[in-house]
Amino acid sequence: MQKLSTVELKEKQPIWKQQYQEFKTRNLNLDLTRGKPCPEQLDLAIGMLDCVNSKDYLTIDGLDCRNYGGIDGIPEAKALFAEYMEVFPAELIIGGNSSLNMMYDIFIKAMTIGIMPGEAPWGQLPGVKILCPSPGYDRHFAICSSLGIQMILIDLADQGPDMDQVEKLVAKDEMIKGIWCVPKYSNPTGVTYSDEVVERLAAMPVKAKDFRIFWDNAYAVHHLTNSPSPLKNILTACKQAGNAERVLLFGSTSKISFAGAGIAMLAGSEKNIDFIKSQISFQSIGPDKLNQLRHVRFFKNMAGINSHMEKHKAILKPKFDTVQKILVQELTGKNIALWTCPKGGYFISLDTLPGCAGRVIKLAGDAGVKLTPAGSTYPGKKDPQDKNIRIAPSFASMEDIKQAVQLLTLCVQLATLEIIQ
Repeated sequence: MQKLSTVELKEKQPIWKQQYQEFKTRNLNLDLTRGKPCPEQLDLAIGMLDCVNSKDYLTIDGLDCRNYGGIDGIPEAKALFAEYMEVFPAELIIGGNSSLNMMYDIFIKAMTIGIMPGEAPWGQLPGVKILCPSPGYDRHFAICSSLGIQMILIDLADQGPDMDQVEKLVAKDEMIKGIWCVPKYSNPTGVTYSDEVVERLAAMPVKAKDFRIFWDNAYAVHHLTNSPSPLKNILTACKQAGNAERVLLFGSTSKISFAGAGIAMLAGSEKNIDFIKSQISFQSIGPDKLNQLRHVRFFKNMAGINSHMEKHKAILKPKFDTVQKILVQELTGKNIALWTCPKGGYFISLDTLPGCAGRVIKLAGDAGVKLTPAGSTYPGKKDPQDKNIRIAPSFASMEDIKQAVQLLTLCVQLATLEIIQ
């Protein structure tokens, strides 16, 4: 985070109000609410549509991808994406296009069947709880909310979740059944968990036998710099700590190939994977194997994925740099905001003074720029200090980003004046 110093603001209020009214006359209709790939990014994978055709639809072992079967994925896809997920092929299930769907499905099974053999379904227990490092991913929190699971806010620091908080809670409460984690280039702060945090998560004593770490490594290869942040292998750490079944890992190509037609992955110990496979065999006779084959034919190997992501970086980095430039120009020296400068991922996290975020988002919306609703990055959509704003610059054009962030910084200043007067 960049720390700002204090200056007088009130004398500039008339100028800022005039500038705000000028923005309103532009009739803007800009949207920075979600981390969507832009069309130029989607074009990078357009060749994937031609990788499988009427003469090429068999796997390396002869499986006809047009037919049923392959409940956990075709062999070549499992080999490639096991390397991507840093697990063994036997520790991986390749699913449909959505990792979020796989996460929701795991939670539904935990509620109705149980997340491991011999333990009661969570839905039969009173007051099941999940730890939620925040600011965090709103859709994780929505899963818990939809199922009536109590969410416990955990502070997210520069190295990851506050492990003193986590360890104290999980050691004494058997109703705490898990923790959500976006461990690399976290949504929305861009934080990557330190080795120490990974090791403590893997080894910490827990009261609940069926405690799970839900490890959503959504941005594993989504770098914005030439010095990617390293992330320790959580499954290996759990094995070394004697807790191999503690973690379930998720990933997808939704921001690598096609956002609506990628492939999703679920990984864990062989024991966990075997248990999950025994359940999904009742709900499907097999995933979209043609899409899996397309991905393998297009990327070929991890070098192909990494090369492809360099092209994504070339599109995204200038947009993130533009946001940073405007934030520095407009907010530095005023002691009214802090923001992150992530090394990867899809978001920039901006903190206003307490009590300002909702007002900033309202002002911006009234002038034609949609931002993620205030509180969305916290459990129950309740930011305890009303200060966090998520900026998602990936989808908008460069010109739209400039206008949107200029308006955002103006609204930060106006909302701050309202608070301090």
